[in-house]
Amino acid sequence: MAVPLRFRLNHEDVEVHVQDPASTLLDLLRNDLGLTGTKSGCAIGYCGACTVIVDGRAVPSCLQLVGLLEGREVRTIEDLSGPDGLDPVQTAFVTCAGMQCGFCTPGHVMALRALLDQEPEPDEERLRQTVDGNYCRCTGYVKILDSAREAVSLQKSLTGEAR
Repeated sequence: MAVPLRFRLNHEDVEVHVQDPASTLLDLLRNDLGLTGTKSGCAIGYCGACTVIVDGRAVPSCLQLVGLLEGREVRTIEDLSGPDGLDPVQTAFVTCAGMQCGFCTPGHVMALRALLDQEPEPDEERLRQTVDGNYCRCTGYVKILDSAREAVSLQKSLTGEAR
């Protein structure tokens, strides 16, 4: 028997009927809702490819049980760009060439977006910790860290905090 589940997804109220409340948010997003920007990597919460934002925090969607989403706020990579263009984190990744194959990029972008929402001016150590939580097997992390630094700068300039 399907269980109704209500939560906010990318700023919209949604109601889904899930057969198994112990299934994962990753499966719900990709298989049921067609939101394939969130990638499936390791399925054990280790690689960061499936990172989404739940109630303002970066979480691996492969470990988030759908039955625990009732009334919560979920944001996916599909939510970041809009009519005004790309999110500053996305723009930074493009500007700094912070991706190779692109598979890990949504996870990096979402982790950095969550960090910047909580800490608009993180120090270098916080940027490194955030990037360290997501694997990239194509390249080193130099361009990804450059992208993280650029995202901080872009966000500051967009919010009028640049000096």
